[in-house]
Amino acid sequence: MKEYQTDEIRNVVLLGHGSAGKTSLAEAFLYTTGTTSRLGRIEEGTTISDYHSDEIERKFSISSTLMNCEWNKVKINILDAPGYLDFIGEAKALTRVADLGLIIVHGQSGVEVGTELVFKFAQDDQLPVWFIVNMLDKEHADFDRTVESLRKSFGKKVVLLQVPVNASPDFDTVADVISGKFYRFTRDLKGTYTEVTVSADWQSKLTTLRTELMESIAESDDALLEKFFESGELSAEDLNQGLQKAILARNLFPVLATSAYQNIGVARILDYIVSNAPKPNARGTVKGSYKGTEVVRQITDTEPTSLFIFKTISEMHVGDLSLFRVMSGSVRTGIDLLNASNGRTERMGQIYVVNGRDKQEVAHLHVGDLGTVVKLKYTHTTDTLCDAKAPIEYPRIKFPEPVIQIAITPRSRGDEEKISNGLQTLAGEDPTMSWHYDPELKQTILSGQGELHLTIILERLKQKFNVEVDQLPPRIPYRETIRKRGDSKFRHKKQTGGAGQFAEVWMYVEPGQPGSGLEFTNTLVGQNVDRVFVPSVEKGVRSAAEEGILAGYTVTDVKAVFYDGKMHPVDSKDIAFQIAGKGAFKEAFLAANPVLLEPIYNLEVIVPEEFMGDVIGDINVRRGKIQGMEAEGTFQKITAKVPLAELYRYSTALRSMTQGRGMHRQSFSHYEQMPKELQDKIVEAAKKQKSEE
Repeated sequence: MKEYQTDEIRNVVLLGHGSAGKTSLAEAFLYTTGTTSRLGRIEEGTTISDYHSDEIERKFSISSTLMNCEWNKVKINILDAPGYLDFIGEAKALTRVADLGLIIVHGQSGVEVGTELVFKFAQDDQLPVWFIVNMLDKEHADFDRTVESLRKSFGKKVVLLQVPVNASPDFDTVADVISGKFYRFTRDLKGTYTEVTVSADWQSKLTTLRTELMESIAESDDALLEKFFESGELSAEDLNQGLQKAILARNLFPVLATSAYQNIGVARILDYIVSNAPKPNARGTVKGSYKGTEVVRQITDTEPTSLFIFKTISEMHVGDLSLFRVMSGSVRTGIDLLNASNGRTERMGQIYVVNGRDKQEVAHLHVGDLGTVVKLKYTHTTDTLCDAKAPIEYPRIKFPEPVIQIAITPRSRGDEEKISNGLQTLAGEDPTMSWHYDPELKQTILSGQGELHLTIILERLKQKFNVEVDQLPPRIPYRETIRKRGDSKFRHKKQTGGAGQFAEVWMYVEPGQPGSGLEFTNTLVGQNVDRVFVPSVEKGVRSAAEEGILAGYTVTDVKAVFYDGKMHPVDSKDIAFQIAGKGAFKEAFLAANPVLLEPIYNLEVIVPEEFMGDVIGDINVRRGKIQGMEAEGTFQKITAKVPLAELYRYSTALRSMTQGRGMHRQSFSHYEQMPKELQDKIVEAAKKQKSEE
């Protein structure tokens, strides 16, 4: 395998809303550069990028994929990110390791929720961005309207590098703003083009667009602005260098035009990537830390080696593949590296460059390149591997929080361990999912980005680990508390021949501060109760609080005061005071106007404006309280507080209401007293379950 120096590498990530054409563009890149001998098609299941069986079956990307090709002696690493909202969180890792984000926008739909989301991901990592307007061969494609939506969402930094001459089902010609030329592409899918004569009306239009682009480039650089004011023009060299600097600084977001499916405009995009995309060392340095001290590295081969693991793939019969970027230095097969994240040492085995599932062995990768290594023992996604003599750890990636939860139970007895091992492996591959056993709810909880996401996880659990589970709604972690003071004098007496049991506990309870949990104290005076029994009473109280009194849920925000009692010189012992403490607490609690608290969640919904009425109405039905509304680009953001009990499968309902164009985030806010009629139902259900048990 050919070795590429850092200057000969470009790392691009394909981002965007679902069905914008990211995978089709990746396939067109591979075919145009001669990496593949046929143009892969999603509908035929022949793409290099979507090679998993579930991706072929569903005809959209579920996992991110690494590919590479060569164009004009430059290696282009291509990262294809899923766009469907359930899987778009994978893009978060890719914006960290790419040097340019190509955000693909559908020429009919314009900016969508996923477009805004991936732009935010790129912004978080200060990743330069180009917009690729795709599907310009579709019947109602509208380039001007799409550009208008881009500028409305992302501002005046959006500038035109290309314009489609004939956006329509006959689309085949792209006008280049910088060169002022027309490029006509063949309709045979081969991606070849010829330069053709520019018509008079277009000549004038391109001159205007070039002047606008020149002004935008000049405004991003004081030295160029001075030159532009002096002569009213910039040289080709100044224009090109200024564009590169503006792109790197995220001062400009260029727009290019294509039909990836017809392979029209793709070769010119490749030309632009080679000439204007940032090189891996364009930023000069990378920053990390070690044991609290900042560490800065130059992006050169001469620095100590460091790698950042951005994805893990578990392959049957092969083991885990760790995808990495060489952040500093270079990497060779057989070297030992320190995992700065956990202190373990790893030996680099076979190193590969990959195209989807196809791997090609390579002995040496230079700084800035992307590769994969097999069978690392102690290394996981977002870990850092580095030279042990010069340790550094790069910041971990913060993936989107899960928005949906289900409870799962094994369909076959004895499968618990297989399920646990399987979920652990799948979570290593997919950091946007999580799972845990909740001892309070006594359920295994699986969390993800949407209903389809969870479905895919359970399908892979079955395929890879041969275990099946049943799905249940997660139990709601209600809390029990009180609204007034309650008193009790509880006596426990047991006589069974020989030594008996005796304890009497006098206790009162009163409401505590919100969030204070359970506070236990004693105000004993005199010798009625030996102080040695105070911990026994507390143990009984805490046991009762953990089990729940009203409906079997944890007691919180209660202050329990043990102020007096009685004991027997022979029959009083630890267990007797535990039982008495538990009984006294229960009696006092039930006398103190007990109520149920329910968890309230912050809900943030982002939707196109035309769906706001339906979404707000639905939130009201769910007992939600609207907190505010504000514009977010071309969308509206609704914030509300909604009981968790009303949010089960909310992502599915939202997508149904908004034709798949809405998304939401949710997070815990606080506990709040629930309505009396709902409380009565829950208490009654708890009593019924207890009697059945």
